[in-house]
Amino acid sequence: MGATVRGLLDSLSPTADEEERREWAVACAHALGLGGIAVSLGRELVWFSDSTSARLEDMQFVLGQGPGLLIEDETEVRQVPDVGRLLARQWPQFAAEAEELGIAALFVWPVHIGAVRTGTMTGYRRTPGPLTRQQLTEGWLVADALAEQVLQNWPSTSAARNGRGHTGMVDLHRAEVHQATGVLSARLGVSLAEALDRLRSQAYTSGRTLTDTARDIIQRELPR
Repeated sequence: MGATVRGLLDSLSPTADEEERREWAVACAHALGLGGIAVSLGRELVWFSDSTSARLEDMQFVLGQGPGLLIEDETEVRQVPDVGRLLARQWPQFAAEAEELGIAALFVWPVHIGAVRTGTMTGYRRTPGPLTRQQLTEGWLVADALAEQVLQNWPSTSAARNGRGHTGMVDLHRAEVHQATGVLSARLGVSLAEALDRLRSQAYTSGRTLTDTARDIIQRELPR
């Protein structure tokens, strides 16, 4: 029998290192009946349990589509128990990409720090169907615990590790995206918003991640 969410919450040490936090996040996802989970705060992906979770968040950011963008009620979980059937009309590109990743169902919990909603925790599953009431309730506990971990492990302004995200750790996954957006804005003489749109389009058409696309743009600007 697998670990329970409440048992996992009790087992997470405030001093857990990167690998321990990664293992904990994966165990929490599995205890909730999910293949993986990811947390985004604002425009930043700060925590993910596996590469599929990270790719899913990238897709929402690149396409501007996805259930994580529609969280309005701070007390409700957004359930998409059948991605192909429920999202195909609303977000055809996102639904197609999600199915390509083998994602059949999505669930999004609002993430709060104190009384303020600051982001989302998104979980995926490879089989369709809703979560149980207990899984939905325990998902809130995991989201709250991850929010606390974000606060405890958020990189300081002087930290040198800001940049590409790593599985299971709090990091500024899109720092290079913001840098590349500035590079494109200056190079093309366009606004930051248009530069970001162009970066997203380039990533989507190339089939590469947004971070990898941004890194290529930054590398081309470095002295040789």
